[in-house]
Amino acid sequence: MCNGDNLETSTSRRRCGRSRWSRRADCGRAGSDLGRYRAAAESRYYRVAGEASGSGAEWANFRFPLGSQKSKLYEGGSAQEATVAEFPISEGIAGVSMRLKPGGLRELHWHTNAAEWAYIISGHCRTTVFDPNGSSEILDFGPGDIWYFPRGYGHSLLGIGPEECHFILSFDNGHFSEFATFSITDWIGHTPPEMLAKSFQVPASTFKDFPKREVYIAQGAVPGPLPADPVAGSEHVSPLTHRFHLMAQKATLSFPGGSFRLASVKEFPISTTMAGATLQLDPGAMRELHWHPNANEWQYYVKGRARMTVFGSSGRASVVEFGPGDVGYVPQGFGPSIGNIGNEECQAILTFDNGNYQEISISDWVAATPRQILATNFGVPEATFANFPRRDLFIAGGGG
Repeated sequence: MCNGDNLETSTSRRRCGRSRWSRRADCGRAGSDLGRYRAAAESRYYRVAGEASGSGAEWANFRFPLGSQKSKLYEGGSAQEATVAEFPISEGIAGVSMRLKPGGLRELHWHTNAAEWAYIISGHCRTTVFDPNGSSEILDFGPGDIWYFPRGYGHSLLGIGPEECHFILSFDNGHFSEFATFSITDWIGHTPPEMLAKSFQVPASTFKDFPKREVYIAQGAVPGPLPADPVAGSEHVSPLTHRFHLMAQKATLSFPGGSFRLASVKEFPISTTMAGATLQLDPGAMRELHWHPNANEWQYYVKGRARMTVFGSSGRASVVEFGPGDVGYVPQGFGPSIGNIGNEECQAILTFDNGNYQEISISDWVAATPRQILATNFGVPEATFANFPRRDLFIAGGGG
C-alpha cells in the first residue's frame, strides 16, 4: 500500500513513484493526471511549438523578455504582462511586472479565471482582500514577502513608500489578462445611478462625479501605518492569512552552490492552487536536470545570467539564456536544468500552477535504479555508475 505520510526509502520511492516533496500521496490520481498531461501536451504544447527540425532544435520559444516590453503607464504606476497572447507556450501561467508609486493604488478588483500569487522585489505595499465569507484582511508587505488571493476574491494593492514598489504577479491561467480584469470603477461606471442608489442606500446624485470607466491604477496620498492594536470588534479576519514572509524563512534546501526557498500549500496553507519559490545560484552552479509531474513552471529572473536547457521528448530540446527581467516557462513534465553562467549570484522567482510541489531529479532517479538496469539501458558497463551520486544533488556547485 502506498503511504505518502511515511519517510521514504529507496524501495518505497520505487514502489510509489514519489519524491521528497510528496509526503501526502494521492496515488489514485496518477492515471487521471497522466492522461490529462498527455492530452495537454499533444493539443497545446506541441501544437504551439510545432514539429522539431531534423536536429531537434528551435522547436519552441521558452523565453520572453518581459522587462523590455512597453509598459502600460498610469499616474500611480505601471504594468507589463506576459500571457499566451505575448508568450504562446505559457498556457498554464500568466505573469505581470507591476510598479506602484507611493500612494499609487491598484484599484479594487477581482479575477474570475485565475488565482493571484505575488512576490515583492523591492519597496513596500499594502493589500486589502475580501472573501465570500465576509472576512477581510489588510496587510503590509516588504521585499521577499508573497501573497496569494484565491480566484474571485476582491482585493486592492497600494504603494506605501517611501520608494516605488516593484512586484511580480503570477496567475494560474495563461489566458488571464491583467488588463481585462473586473474593476470596481468599471462596474460602477456602467451601472445606472438609480440602481447604485438602491444598492448603497444613498441618493443617485452621489455618483455624478464617479469615474465613467476603469481607473486601473489611481494616485492618492501615502497612507499612515496600520494600527498596532485594532479597535475591539473592528475585524473579521480569515483564519488563513494571505501573507507569507518567504525570504525571512530558513532555506528549504541549501547547498554549496545555492539555495531554494519554497512556499507550497504545506508552508502557506491558503495557497491551494499555486506554489512558489526562489532559486539562488552561485556562479557556475546548476539546478540539476529534473521535471515536475504535476505543474507548469513560470520563471522570472531578478538578477544574474542563466542558461536553461529544456527537453521535450522525441529529440526536442532547447538551450535558452536569460538575464534580469526575462521570463522562462517549462510545460508540465518537460525536463529543464538551470545554470548560472554569470559572475554574480543568479536569482529567479519560480511559480507553479499546483499548490502541491512535486519534482523528480535525474540524479535521484538514477540512484534509485539498479546498476544492471542502467547498464542495459545505456549499453555501458555497470562500473560506469560506481561514482554517480547516491541521492539527488538538486543544486550542483560550480566546481562540478
